[in-house]
Amino acid sequence: MKFKTSGVCSSEINFEVEEKEGKKIVTEVKFTGGCNGNLQGISKLVEGMPVNEVIEKLQGVKCGFKATSCPDQLAAALKQIS
Repeated sequence: MKFKTSGVCSSEINFEVEEKEGKKIVTEVKFTGGCNGNLQGISKLVEGMPVNEVIEKLQGVKCGFKATSCPDQLAAALKQIS
């Protein structure tokens, strides 16, 4: 799935979610743009996690003085499918 971000350095998030044992699980996350190393780390940390847990952990994270962040945008993307 593709999600166009807003208010952050990354322009897009591509992610995949699969249903496993009745839970939606994040299986892949790739950010376009942004802080490459940090976003690769976030992607690896959330892959394999249930969607609701990722949302819970990342929703509301801010980047400096911005109202949002790349992790917050990932949570917003996942909320659209949860």
